[in-house]
Amino acid sequence: MSTQRSMVRICRLALLTAGAALAGSPLPPAAAVPEALRTPAGEIVVLAARASGSQIYLCAVGADGKAQWTLKAPDAELRDDKGKIIGHHSAGPVWKLNDGSEVTGKATARVDAPEPHSIPWLLLSVVSHAGRGVLAAVTHIQRIHTHGGEAPPAAQCDATRANAEARSPYSADYYFYAPDADEAPQGSPY
Repeated sequence: MSTQRSMVRICRLALLTAGAALAGSPLPPAAAVPEALRTPAGEIVVLAARASGSQIYLCAVGADGKAQWTLKAPDAELRDDKGKIIGHHSAGPVWKLNDGSEVTGKATARVDAPEPHSIPWLLLSVVSHAGRGVLAAVTHIQRIHTHGGEAPPAAQCDATRANAEARSPYSADYYFYAPDADEAPQGSPY
């Protein structure tokens, strides 16, 4: 193994250890995650966090002249397995940890939540990074085990309530993935 690859592996192990210390939550069995939400081969969980907060919806009149609820942003705290706040989830969607690392994601796959009246489970690809820390090498995020968060009933959004906001309480588990240093091809930055 080359010296450069050894150093990358040591850095990656440090990130994994830091992620485990922050989250400590075990990944649910692979069978519990639908195939559509699985990450590419060679990626491993570097952080697991529980989110609790709200999905914020805006009552807006669409191009068709009908009012409907649209998602404005999530607003949730991220906690480790001991309940300690380790970060925040907000519009973008963005996940920012207390260590200064931050990622922005884009949904690439979704599966209806098994629990009624809950927002879908998602697979997101990371589109940008900021800061250094646990999220610095993250490439994918899973949102699973959702509870709540759906938009209010359509009847509560009409032209008289245009621009009204509604908060829908929700919780979810977020799993942050990065390439496994042992699986990275020679010459890879990971």
